[in-house]
Amino acid sequence: MKIFNPLADLPDNPLTRAIKEGYTPLAYAGLFSLVSNLLYMALPIFTFQIYGRVMSSYSVPTLLVLTFMVLLAFVISGLVDDFRAKVLINYGLVMDQRVSGRVFSALFDTVIRSNPSARSQALRDLDAFRQMLTGQTFGVVFDLPWMPVFMIVLFIIDPIIGLVTLLGAGLLFLVALIQDRATRPALKEANDAALRSYGFTDAALRNGEVVRAMGMVEPLGARWAGFRAITMERSAAASERASVLSNVSKFTRQAIQVLIIAIGAYLVVKGKIHSGLLFANMILAARALQPIERLVGSWDGLTNGYRAFERLNALFADYKPSKPATSLPKPLGQLSVEGVNFAPVGATRFVLQGLSFKIEPGEMLGVIGPSGAGKSSLARLMVGIWQPNTGHVRLDGADVYSWDRTEFGKHVGYLPQDTELFTGTIRDNIARFRPDVDDEQVVRAAQVAGVHQLILRLPNGYDTDLGETGHVLSAGQRQRVGLARALLGQPRLIVLDEPNAALDAEGEEALVKALDALKAGGSTIVIVSHKPSVFRSADKMLMLRDGRIEMFGPRDQVMARVVQPAAPRVIEAGR
Repeated sequence: MKIFNPLADLPDNPLTRAIKEGYTPLAYAGLFSLVSNLLYMALPIFTFQIYGRVMSSYSVPTLLVLTFMVLLAFVISGLVDDFRAKVLINYGLVMDQRVSGRVFSALFDTVIRSNPSARSQALRDLDAFRQMLTGQTFGVVFDLPWMPVFMIVLFIIDPIIGLVTLLGAGLLFLVALIQDRATRPALKEANDAALRSYGFTDAALRNGEVVRAMGMVEPLGARWAGFRAITMERSAAASERASVLSNVSKFTRQAIQVLIIAIGAYLVVKGKIHSGLLFANMILAARALQPIERLVGSWDGLTNGYRAFERLNALFADYKPSKPATSLPKPLGQLSVEGVNFAPVGATRFVLQGLSFKIEPGEMLGVIGPSGAGKSSLARLMVGIWQPNTGHVRLDGADVYSWDRTEFGKHVGYLPQDTELFTGTIRDNIARFRPDVDDEQVVRAAQVAGVHQLILRLPNGYDTDLGETGHVLSAGQRQRVGLARALLGQPRLIVLDEPNAALDAEGEEALVKALDALKAGGSTIVIVSHKPSVFRSADKMLMLRDGRIEMFGPRDQVMARVVQPAAPRVIEAGR
């Protein structure tokens, strides 16, 4: 016979594996819930004994013993509930330790591969799901299975009372389902609009200078107000529906309590049950209905947690974690591009087609071409950010995309067009936040990049805190610090995309000297630029046009064809 397993149909990813591995602590939490619910039976028993024995015998010792026993039961129940809470909290911490790093990696993977607009919402989703799973909201799930215990006791006391309580529980659960059906679409639309508004606001704030300079505050505010209006309108609609159904649920619960008391009083009058059971019935019925009441009250928290769980599963659906790879020796720097065709996600055609060329260790390659030719895309392929649709990019024969990223990063330096620095000190940024990098390596990289003296003139030198956006530095200074970061440890392969775009004459001269030093040290260098002056030490040149190789060969030969002297004008006689 096949055993029902609610976890069997979950998709296989780090989150669901952590949930499945948490079967033991969840089982203990369920066991604690059973003990707590059974101990609650002490209250109706106490009430029955008070009316059945104490009130008839006027025995104070019996009253004291009963009171002591029920208080002891409640103390034990409180301790058991505390143990359950601690088990769930610790389970949440362990789950977060196992999953949060994978969510962080999957988020970056999604941004790079398929969804550049993805933001840190995934990390907030993980927090929301963990808090739902380990907080008071999820406790109702552990109490629901023990409802039948109280129902059985009520049926034993009297079938009519048990039946009324059972029908009331079913009615309350039906109201909860109707509430979910009525509010879920509106809440989803409100949540989606809120996420869009947050992302839109983040983008606007990152470009605050552009927004202010070009008077874009009002039009951007209007667009943001559109998202906000949808959020508020759908939230209000969901709240109105939830309010109506909440009042229905409240009336149902009160009506059930009145019916239980009325039926119990009738049975006492008819002599079918003892008068002490009148209040015992009320207590048991209230306890039997409590999980349903809590479920209705916690419905929003549970559905929000479930939606966060679904978004996390969607994030992991396309995530391909790096497989453990054999550690490769330090490369010499031979870079080969073999039959590469590439189209970004969503593109209808290849932006790079049929690329094949090779660079030997220690050579410098200059890449030129008009805007939109695919130069930056080629640079990203060379450092393994993207994977070609067909073909391979290899460093010393190994595919750069398949190489272990941590190991690969130690041998590679990359400077993108838009240099972004991270929250932390200048030293942290140059060291790439790696704990194994010492101060000597950081200073050496800055010296090679020609930015050492500039850093020393900053308020706290290398310990200057850059904040969230590196606002302490100008665009040119950020680019030079980014260059130092790329040159850390004399990488064997260095790819620089428009490294002199924001540099002044002094900065460009420092860049050229750095390239000469790196080339003398044996590094293979690829430079993408529109300024020919940076190619003075290049060995080879590659010209791209419309994603294809138009020219490739020795620098002087290619540059001679690119920069041709203008033909002399012939002045006709009589003009």
